[in-house]
Amino acid sequence: MASGVATTVINTVVMVVAYPIYLHFLGYEKYGVWLVLATVLSFAQLGNLGIGQAVMKLVAEDYGRNDIKGIQRYVTTALTMLSVSGIIVLSVILAFKTQIVAVFKLSDENAEMAAWLLPYIGVLSIYVFIVRALNSTLSGLGRMDLANYVQSLGRVVAVGFAATLLYSGQGIESLLIGNTLSYLFIHILSLICIRRIGHIRLLRIDNLDIQRGKRILRFGGAVFGGSLIGMLLSPFNKLMLSRYAGVSSIPVYEIAFRGSRQIRGLFEVGLRALMPEISRIGTNMTRNAKDRISQIYRRAMRFIFLFGTVVCGGMIISIAPLLKFWLGPRFVDELPIAFRIMLTSAFLSLLSVPSYYTLQGLGMVRYTLISHIILSGISAVIILTIILVGHDISVEKVCCATLSATTISALYLRWNNKQKVLKG
Repeated sequence: MASGVATTVINTVVMVVAYPIYLHFLGYEKYGVWLVLATVLSFAQLGNLGIGQAVMKLVAEDYGRNDIKGIQRYVTTALTMLSVSGIIVLSVILAFKTQIVAVFKLSDENAEMAAWLLPYIGVLSIYVFIVRALNSTLSGLGRMDLANYVQSLGRVVAVGFAATLLYSGQGIESLLIGNTLSYLFIHILSLICIRRIGHIRLLRIDNLDIQRGKRILRFGGAVFGGSLIGMLLSPFNKLMLSRYAGVSSIPVYEIAFRGSRQIRGLFEVGLRALMPEISRIGTNMTRNAKDRISQIYRRAMRFIFLFGTVVCGGMIISIAPLLKFWLGPRFVDELPIAFRIMLTSAFLSLLSVPSYYTLQGLGMVRYTLISHIILSGISAVIILTIILVGHDISVEKVCCATLSATTISALYLRWNNKQKVLKG
């Protein structure tokens, strides 16, 4: 939990440094093109199929039994499956490159730039699959702290190299190079840590195991459904903004969305430890176990109210001058209101996090899946309704749609947790 909070602070600082640099050298429009490409990379991550989280859980089980051969089989099998999945994703990106770029309705110059970089984004997506699986392996070996720190250092590497290249006169490709070097850095450090902890040998053909592959897919598929729907929210919003408000509106939404999520992450990342602890307690649901789960839940909610309310409330009040100081001449008037709306949404979402991890820890994943459906579905319906009735789309309206959907999703999770767990 401590490493999660620490790395969230590091990631927030990196984000605060990165945005002004990117906007200074690229401007809103060119940086918007990169965010379009990053959106494609986000969609490509659907090919992960939840395997990364499955690796974390299953490796942890075998590590607890000191079964090094089992770990090797799980990881090698997972890496093989991800390589095949990544090749399929790359093939789709290359086959539909023109159509993918056309969806975002870019100008001719920006479309040409996006089409040039898109194949490299496809190759990067395969590599990201592999790197994240290795990072999940490190977490499964009981060193989530190292996995968190390695990821944060990778972000520092990405921004550092990209900023250096931008300063030397390079263009948008600087961000691609920076991100590629970042994942290479994470890859190397993760491998070093894994070898030191378990002396695990991965690249052996006899490690492939069909039965373990089935277990990976069964568990990963349960998580994948929720992740698939949940991750569509931001890319869909960016797509609608690109088509109906212009590509220059995307960075405004991105700063508000990412910034509010980073602040939420200061608290949420520590609460992730609820899930494995509740899973352990809930293996035998005695009255004592139920009381213990209720006690953990109440402590988590007390933590959010004591600290989350102060931080989020203070940021909502002071966000306008902070943004002006941060972005300087690149500040735009739409940012403060968008940030306030998204931060309110983030806080409401935070209030449902203990319910989310409690339900997931007890295997009630259908409720967390439905919460993702509610969040993405209602937001999309509101935005499409605005378009169909003939009103203009703006960043503020998109943020309000997200706030409305988040409110309903959070209430759904808390109600089900109360009915199925706390009263059950």
